[in-house]
Amino acid sequence: MKNRSILQVLFLGLLWGSLISPVSATPVFEIEIRNHLFSPSELSIPVGTKVKLLIKNADPSAEEFESYELNREKVIPGNSTGVIFIGPLNKGVYPFFGEFFPKTAQGNIHVD
Repeated sequence: MKNRSILQVLFLGLLWGSLISPVSATPVFEIEIRNHLFSPSELSIPVGTKVKLLIKNADPSAEEFESYELNREKVIPGNSTGVIFIGPLNKGVYPFFGEFFPKTAQGNIHVD
């Protein structure tokens, strides 16, 4: 009888977890930092959708992804990958830049 109760609790937990988890996965977009430049420097994402940015720093030195409009900043060490979630956002253009190399590392996220 005790084993049956444990199985029922486990089943109900799995059922509850499937009901509250999102149906669709978060879209993933990739940006690479190479030679202190973002590539692509222009990125389009859908309006009203939360997205995951994978920022791969191919340079040996660190760079900080920064955006005042997105209210995000994250240092990404050299030869590593950082993750930033943004959105859902309204239609518009959201600039970003590299804090450590702001003259070369620049870009925009277009939301439409």
